[in-house]
Amino acid sequence: MSDIVVPQWGLTMEEATLVSWLKAVGDHVDEGEPIADLETDKTNAELESTVAGTITELLVEEGTEVVPGQVVAKVQDD
Repeated sequence: MSDIVVPQWGLTMEEATLVSWLKAVGDHVDEGEPIADLETDKTNAELESTVAGTITELLVEEGTEVVPGQVVAKVQDD
């Protein structure tokens, strides 16, 4: 089982908003595949999976503020 965490984009990033999930529990993802849209005060970007596997949990609701390093999803590795 692997954790998907919010990356640190730039030195000044303190928080982001998880705008929308692009995947759901039970979906298969490949490493590098976008799983969510994040928005910061400076940019909009896609959160990519760091592993290939099946999403087992989405820990944050859409519209929630998140911080770098926060676990937002769990993936069962292939």
